[in-house]
Amino acid sequence: MKVAPIYAEMKRRGDAFAPMIVHTGQHYDKAMSDAFFSDLGMPEPDINLGVGSASHAQQTAKIMTLFEPVVEKERPDWIVVVGDVNSTIACALVAAKMGVKVAHVEAGLRSKDRTMPEEINRVLTDSISDLLLTPSPDADETLRSEGVDESKICFVGNVMIDSLLDHLKVAERSNIREELAVSEGEYAVTTLHRPSNVDDRATLEGIVHALVEISKRLPIIFPVHPRTRQKLTEFGFDALIADSQVRLIEPLGYLDFLRLYSGAKLVLTDSGGLQEETTVLGIPCLTLRENTERPITIEMGSNVLVGVDPETIVAEAITSLDGRSKELKIPPLWDGKASGRICDVLERPAA
Repeated sequence: MKVAPIYAEMKRRGDAFAPMIVHTGQHYDKAMSDAFFSDLGMPEPDINLGVGSASHAQQTAKIMTLFEPVVEKERPDWIVVVGDVNSTIACALVAAKMGVKVAHVEAGLRSKDRTMPEEINRVLTDSISDLLLTPSPDADETLRSEGVDESKICFVGNVMIDSLLDHLKVAERSNIREELAVSEGEYAVTTLHRPSNVDDRATLEGIVHALVEISKRLPIIFPVHPRTRQKLTEFGFDALIADSQVRLIEPLGYLDFLRLYSGAKLVLTDSGGLQEETTVLGIPCLTLRENTERPITIEMGSNVLVGVDPETIVAEAITSLDGRSKELKIPPLWDGKASGRICDVLERPAA
């Protein structure tokens, strides 16, 4: 979702860019991966490393080992990495050690929680990148406070919103609401995938109980991540859900999912991207985490950080459903044009 608009903009500027897509294969569910490439209008990756699932250390090491010969062969002018996954730090580290410039899209975000693997990836990637492309002013301030050279920081806006706004109209062709027999504004959507939420039995049980209680007010559609599905079964929570209006469905492609959550009355999630997208769409969002690397979605948007306490989750959901949510604003430069600004910066002659 972050690479697609940047790639498309580079292809439009064929005299300046010759982009190559390297898919590490970190997100290894083939059906989900293929659906997203197709929905986003992206071609097959030029290179697929096929890394697959493993521990953080094994996955990162394998990506580095397989990515190094790619860089050696292609000798790119820039390696553009996005977000905060293991692929991000692995590819950035290879580039930095080989003397290839690194641009980090979505730089400067911090949760201040070093127990999150993604936080380690963010901090380390920013520290070795040559260009830090930030999505919001608070990210700029964070980087400055960490002593980053001002010349490396460039506020370009949120590239996730480029994908969102590019595909909203296209997503209207999806029949997912009809297939699920739900109407706009009469259901909620949940996503849940972070290990801290789904791997701990007590935490997951509390969230499930909260969802069941909220579903007494309106049905909740829950596209279930494979990891989450496994844990729900392993912990024996399927029965709790079976007697409620929480509906478990298979993971969706980008367009189907966009069509689904864009019509929701409420979103409950531990995803970073959904905090941003619901802010732009003006949909109340409850983030099931104790912290967020996207505080601007709380300050200006529709996001409320509720943690994982079941009573708090239910109380905040009722507040939202009763129409007592706060006034919303859209953060600056979340306008669907971030990819153009990113390419403008990359086109600048070297200082």
